[in-house]
Amino acid sequence: MKKITLILGTIFSLAILSTVITSCGSTQMRGAGNYTYETECMGVEGDGSQTVKGWGSGRNREDAVEQAKKNGLSDVLFKGIRSNKGCNMKPILFDSNIREKKENYFNAFFADSGPYMEFITGEDGSDLHFSVVAGRKKAGDQVTYGVIIRVQRAKLKDRMIQDQILPK
Repeated sequence: MKKITLILGTIFSLAILSTVITSCGSTQMRGAGNYTYETECMGVEGDGSQTVKGWGSGRNREDAVEQAKKNGLSDVLFKGIRSNKGCNMKPILFDSNIREKKENYFNAFFADSGPYMEFITGEDGSDLHFSVVAGRKKAGDQVTYGVIIRVQRAKLKDRMIQDQILPK
């Protein structure tokens, strides 16, 4: 009787221990891809442009990289970059509801291969190359990539004034 109790107790302890270990490991693996990354300031150039690392998620690398470019520019435009590496922390557009108020304009502006592409370049200044951060995260069907881009802040501000989104 004592042997049966000892064996059952050992099996029960092992079952609890394996459940704890399994649940901790799988949560960490699933959670990494679901984490929301903030756009980071990488530096400021002499012409006032900001080099930022934007993050984006998509069903494949191409979609995630495209979304990362849009997110980086969008944060400079609407949120500002909250980092201490010299970037202008203030957004270009201060009105907190401007994206909703001018929804049609910004939907067209941020469309795939839309006008937003005029205001970003790759880290090396080229229009064609974007530095994709080596690491990627996966969550279900989504992958997340980081992209280092240079945002032409002065040109972007001029465009917002020209299109009457930002008053003179």
